[in-house]
Amino acid sequence: MVDKSTIVAALDAFIRQRPGLEFGNYGDVSSYRSEVRSIGKDLQHARALLRYVEWHDSITADMILNAARSGRLSIVVDGNKVRVDYCTGQYWSTEYRPAVCRLLSTVIWDYWRDHCMPVDAGPIDKFSNLQNVGPWIRKQAFRELGTSIARRWFA
Repeated sequence: MVDKSTIVAALDAFIRQRPGLEFGNYGDVSSYRSEVRSIGKDLQHARALLRYVEWHDSITADMILNAARSGRLSIVVDGNKVRVDYCTGQYWSTEYRPAVCRLLSTVIWDYWRDHCMPVDAGPIDKFSNLQNVGPWIRKQAFRELGTSIARRWFA
C-alpha cells in the first residue's frame, strides 16, 4: 500500500504543471490575462487544500484514494508509484487544477463529516438529517480555509 506522502507529492507535481495556454486561442491580451489570473487562483486554492490534507494526519491515503474513485481525476497506484490521471472535458489548461480542488474538498468534507462534527451539530450518519451537516461543514470551511476557498469549493 502506498502512503499519504506519496499521493500528496503526486498531486503536488500534477498541480505544478504548466497549463500550456496558447495566446492564439484568445481574442486579445485582456482575455488571455484574465484566464492566466483565473488559473493562478486555481493553483493557490489547490495548494491550500493540499497543504490542509497533508498537515492533518487523520486524513489517510485510503480516504484520498476512495474519493478519487469517481470523477475525471483518478489516482493510479502501481506498487510504490503513484500517477495522477485526468480526463479532459473541454480545455485541460483550465480544468486540471480545479479537478484537484474538487477531489481535496471532497476528502476534507468527508473527514469533517465523519470525524470532526460535534455531537450537538446533529447526527454524523451521512444519510440522515443532512440539513445539520452541510451548514456546520461550510462554517468550518470558512474558519479553517478562508472565504475564497469556502465559497468556491464548499458551497
